Amino acid sequence: MNQEKKQFEDGLIFDSKVKEKISDHVSFFLKSLGNHVDKAGTKGTPNRVAKMYDELLSGYATDINKLLNNALFEVKYDEMVVVKDIDFFSLCEHHMLPFHGTVSVGYLPKDKVIGLSKIPRLVDMFSKRLQVQERMTQEIAHAIDGLISPKGVGVVVEGKHLCASMRGVKKPNVMMSTSALLGVFKKNHSSREEFLKHIK
Repeated sequence: MNQEKKQFEDGLIFDSKVKEKISDHVSFFLKSLGNHVDKAGTKGTPNRVAKMYDELLSGYATDINKLLNNALFEVKYDEMVVVKDIDFFSLCEHHMLPFHGTVSVGYLPKDKVIGLSKIPRLVDMFSKRLQVQERMTQEIAHAIDGLISPKGVGVVVEGKHLCASMRGVKKPNVMMSTSALLGVFKKNHSSREEFLKHIK
């Protein structure tokens, strides 16, 4: 095991020493389950888990300016821009179980538009963290609002939460919907309805 631990490298979130500690704690957890666990099958599990969380929580280390890479463009376009059905995966901060689903984003440009690929990357930035869906929805909307100051922004997130599917209330088909509406999307009924119609 010690030789395996020496293979850890500093990651985006956790350095090699932290990964060793995570591995140790997972080892303790598995040993606590006693003979119920397949020891051969879980031999490398502590190290795999330690490396995995560095990837799943990489959103904390994402620099929004580097992510955008100057992909903000001045375009004469005053109609709605909608990017829908963006897949996401995140971890609930309460139980550290996954929740996943889709994000739909719309905005009404004022002077600038965002490069198409950057909106899914923004979603990844905020989803690859310990999250609650309500906050993530707001963070995505306010990030876009701060970047290009559009006339309005709308974000709708639909997610399935394993903390409600495999434990607790145990309702696997429950879907949670959250929304964040800014600017004309909040103040103007027709703009809001147009956005919601686009993402149906």
